[in-house]
Amino acid sequence: MRALAFTFLFFATLLPGLRAQSVENRSPLTIEQIMQGEKFVGFLPEDIRWSEDSRVIYFSWNPEQDTLRSLYKVVLGASQAPQRVSLEEEKQLPEAGAYNHNRSLMVYEQAGDLFLLEASTGKQRQITNTVGGEGNPSFSGDGQQVVYTYENNLFAWNIQSGATQQLTDFRKGNERKSSRQSQQAEWLSDSQEELFGVLREREAERNARKARRDALKPARPTAFYYGEKRLFNLRISPNLRFVTFSLSKEADDKATQVPDYVTASGYVEDMRGRPKVGGPQDCYEMGIYDRQRDTVYFTSAAELEGIRAKPAFLLEYHRDTTPFNPLYEKPKPVIFLGPVFSEGGRAAIVVRSQDNKDRWIATLNLEQGTLNQLDWQHDEAWIGGPGIVNWDFSTGTLGWLDEERLFFQSEATGFSHLYTLNTATGEKRALTNGPFEILDVQLSHDKRWFYLNASAEGPYEHHFYRLPTSGGTGKLERITSLPGNNEVVLSPDEKYLAIRYSASNQPWELYLMENKPGARAQRLTSSTTPAFNAYAWREPAIIRFKARDGALVPARLYRPEGQQSGGPAVIFVHGAGYLQNVHKWWSSYYREYMFHNLLADNGYTVLDIDYRGSAGYGRDWRTAIYRHMGGKDLDDQVDGARYMAEAYGIGSGQIGIYGGSYGGFITLMAMFTAPGTFSSGAALRSVTDWAHYNHGYTSDILNTPVEDSIAYRRSSPIYFANGLQGRLLMLHGVVDSNVQFQDIVRLSQRLIELGKDNWELALFPVEGHGFVEPSSWADEYKRIYKLFQQTLKE
Repeated sequence: MRALAFTFLFFATLLPGLRAQSVENRSPLTIEQIMQGEKFVGFLPEDIRWSEDSRVIYFSWNPEQDTLRSLYKVVLGASQAPQRVSLEEEKQLPEAGAYNHNRSLMVYEQAGDLFLLEASTGKQRQITNTVGGEGNPSFSGDGQQVVYTYENNLFAWNIQSGATQQLTDFRKGNERKSSRQSQQAEWLSDSQEELFGVLREREAERNARKARRDALKPARPTAFYYGEKRLFNLRISPNLRFVTFSLSKEADDKATQVPDYVTASGYVEDMRGRPKVGGPQDCYEMGIYDRQRDTVYFTSAAELEGIRAKPAFLLEYHRDTTPFNPLYEKPKPVIFLGPVFSEGGRAAIVVRSQDNKDRWIATLNLEQGTLNQLDWQHDEAWIGGPGIVNWDFSTGTLGWLDEERLFFQSEATGFSHLYTLNTATGEKRALTNGPFEILDVQLSHDKRWFYLNASAEGPYEHHFYRLPTSGGTGKLERITSLPGNNEVVLSPDEKYLAIRYSASNQPWELYLMENKPGARAQRLTSSTTPAFNAYAWREPAIIRFKARDGALVPARLYRPEGQQSGGPAVIFVHGAGYLQNVHKWWSSYYREYMFHNLLADNGYTVLDIDYRGSAGYGRDWRTAIYRHMGGKDLDDQVDGARYMAEAYGIGSGQIGIYGGSYGGFITLMAMFTAPGTFSSGAALRSVTDWAHYNHGYTSDILNTPVEDSIAYRRSSPIYFANGLQGRLLMLHGVVDSNVQFQDIVRLSQRLIELGKDNWELALFPVEGHGFVEPSSWADEYKRIYKLFQQTLKE
């Protein structure tokens, strides 16, 4: 396999017009410069957190451009100038942890040991000091004990006495049982006892001794053996009676291999990769251990509404003469997430179907192990959206307001909004509504307020809001005011906001603000370099153009200074699919943003589109690509090209397209299936055949290859390679463990067999999916720039 892969590494045929030569650049920016990344822009503040007394903000920063980032702090009330934290001080700082009810104590894990912190004084007390690793600490409901995990079991440490108690005894493997005697041996043994009194007396004495030893033993939890399954997600009720846990049985699915050719050893080393979409999936169970009854039992999702419903797409494959049966015989496989406990010990869980179509919220009767369904969200495409369970094993937004009311998020209206649900009456109440999304939810300590991150001002800005937990129309109150994106970390006393703020042409900086609407935000950091500041960075215009189906498609527009019409143009296709890049804050695609400024300086019009499937615009926009990637998402690129031609007089043959990952996939589909639209395209780290990508992402959108082959064939560029027109440049990292190098190798072989000669492959031996080395970034973008300069300029 390695030999085969290496055969392809150097087969790329250089296009005659793309051989090494100097390419004109009229911009004061250079590709080598902007592809230095943070070394050119500046190292921006990250990982912001507060001290437990709300007096100090800590963050990761590197204004001196050292080899590594360091921890910095801003002390409130002092000069408020950032100070570098010494390593000695950093070692003493507590990690994030869990509070008791009145927030006077916090317990946290650091380097595998547990510590108790007195919030008012900062005094620390070490709980454990072991070679093993303790973790996941929390307080019991009465605040008297610290509960934690160690080697897949739960322990409790009494704060007053310092005594430690083991709460569970989960053991991997199977219990060893004494071998059973044959019938003949049992008969002989029984007859011996019947005949000889001394044997009966000795047996009675042995049983009495054992009974006494057992009576004198301290109470211990009964061992529970869980075989070869994986045990995880141990949680305990506030009264320490019920322990919930998850078990998974690993599927026998073949993993991929990613060869690494440039290694320290000099030998090719294989890295274990992920399985491909559609293979067998792990099976999941949720169990309950009742410590009072000393017994283990399991919950079941078999009675949930819709648990046997088949996805609608299967009807398209029904060829039988009998009517299509919309129900499976058995319940669909599910994943149990949670539980989330109320202060009084009620448990709520999320159940997600493994076919990605259903999300249930239910209360869990801990004593009986039964579920009471409260909410069912079904989507014939797939369940998703902000604050809603996805494939990351989190419940999404879910919590208790009191012993009766839950809060959660749902896309029931087409946008992810916040709801409360009365578990006694079943009443569901929307607290927010409208064509915007709730992105993050935090409940205040006194449970009077929700603090929300939302796009209520429109999809292009994110702000911090508060909302009474009682709800009410028009009660959503905006606190931040700076236009762009405000990433807020609320101080523990809820009096201040540490804000990481940016605008479209201003990178992220740290600000401080009182937790009051209209308060002034004070800037605390200046991170950008003199070289970055020397250039007048464009603020891209945000426009909407009409697609062929009437949808208004948002895009960022870069225009050359003083150019009225004409000239070359480029469409950029962002990656991930479900990602937003049309907005008023500093883009995660900041290198591409700088490259677009360079292109505009050289006379290019650049359009950066939030095509169908992008984040930020609700459920219908998100799921418009269901069962056909390369459908409406590609139409939006083609319609964007038409818009540029009509609005800015871009001539025929002067439009190119490029993008990475999902953007590379769209670029390939454009070059293969939209003849005459794009003269050239650059496809970076591209998916070429969705049947070879991972399960979690792909099965959401295309189901699985065996069950939905139609969706995979019409969505995969490799099946349309014969339609290639124009010049195509493909670029890929050899050690890409996400979109694996095999993808581009398979497509290259397909192009060779089709006799295509208008393409080129550039490979990057030490790069994965996200490039790291500035030299690789620069080489990649010099090739892209050269392609556009030589194919789009008249």
